Amino acid sequence: MHHRERDRGGRQHRFREIESAAKPSPRSEVLPSHRLAGNLTEEKFKPLIPKADRAPARREFLKFAGLGALGLTLSELPFVRVLGAERSGELLVYVGTYTTGKSEGIYLYRLNLSSGELKHVATTKGVVNPSFLALAPSRRYLYAVSEVGDFAGKKSGAVSVFAVDQRTGELRLLNQQPSLGADPCYVDVDAGGRFVLIANYTGGNVTVFPVERDGSLGPATDMKQDQGSSINRERQESPHAHCIVLDPTNRFAYQCDLGTDKIMIYRFDARNGKLLPNEQPWVQVKPGAGPRHLAFGPSGKYVLVLNELHSTVTTFTRDPGKGSLKELQTLSTLPKDFTGTNTSADIHVSPDGRFLYCSNRGHDSIAIFTIDPRHGALTSVGHEFTRGMTPRNFAIDPTGRFLLVANQKSDNVVVFRIDERRGRLSPTGHIAGVPAPVCLKFTDPFS
Repeated sequence: MHHRERDRGGRQHRFREIESAAKPSPRSEVLPSHRLAGNLTEEKFKPLIPKADRAPARREFLKFAGLGALGLTLSELPFVRVLGAERSGELLVYVGTYTTGKSEGIYLYRLNLSSGELKHVATTKGVVNPSFLALAPSRRYLYAVSEVGDFAGKKSGAVSVFAVDQRTGELRLLNQQPSLGADPCYVDVDAGGRFVLIANYTGGNVTVFPVERDGSLGPATDMKQDQGSSINRERQESPHAHCIVLDPTNRFAYQCDLGTDKIMIYRFDARNGKLLPNEQPWVQVKPGAGPRHLAFGPSGKYVLVLNELHSTVTTFTRDPGKGSLKELQTLSTLPKDFTGTNTSADIHVSPDGRFLYCSNRGHDSIAIFTIDPRHGALTSVGHEFTRGMTPRNFAIDPTGRFLLVANQKSDNVVVFRIDERRGRLSPTGHIAGVPAPVCLKFTDPFS
């Protein structure tokens, strides 16, 4: 793992009391209400090509009518998948993990969209530290980084591609490529499904790989090496690329570099798989903030950046035509009276674009904000305890009903129901024991 994480002390802000986390095992446990008591120890822009995890409303149907010319079939469109999930009443969830302990690889679960119950389906073994996952728009392939420092005798991690069984959702390894940098921690797929983008944390670079006709990955078509450092001598001694994310139009790629406090901006050449210099090449956050992940706000006019080291979220206005960013606001992801140690980890916008969620490791919470649709300003709503330790990753299901949290150090995935009016979270009582879960990806069932 690329983080030197410590046990977090000083939890002086208290949530309501709950029971400690479930023990690791690949099954789902329903906690009766009496067991939830105990002690807490711890508009001009419109997307031209939809991202695979975007969940537009039904009224957006006509916006996608011409996408067949771009190579996307009807079944690949996001709103069709949302309707499919509602008809079937369930979703599939892939869970990436760290395999340095009890984990065996990538776990597959079914999420009941009525109750929130998780049921284990399958486990893909033999892949090392699949800490971040991404599905192709076609859902025929799943990509996973192997977050390691050495691969095939080189100072590099790896990226693997799996064929997805179109009946069961189970995975079969096709091939692997060295990621061209140590400790890859993020993977994204372009909207046409032709290229895969990787962020290498320790390597301090980002790479692009082509998808071959048989679904396998070819040798890299591009690599961009970051330079520099920042003021935190322990965490920012060199570049640390933490994510690379394509915008909803597939025209721009944004990279958070925790080590240099910069968000790099590239124009994406979707024909040749190249990252090209943008007119505005980067923006900088506050020194020492450590940008980690980002999400796009309503209509793609805003970019929301989660800063790991300062536990803050910074809102940028975005020019959709030029890809440029301008800082609008920075808020803390923590309560004002919290004095313990914390690092923020993950960030997501609700499918309707009204709410923003961020995870806190140390405070062990999900921070909740409303998003002003006209101006992009955030307003804090509150925090919800994650019922576990170290929420490294979380995900919101495409229907907007549930938020699932991957608590890395308590070995569990916890299901919360989302209040669609206020954005607040309430525990469903459903917890799946998964060893060291660190990434969650949804898709609707294949059969």
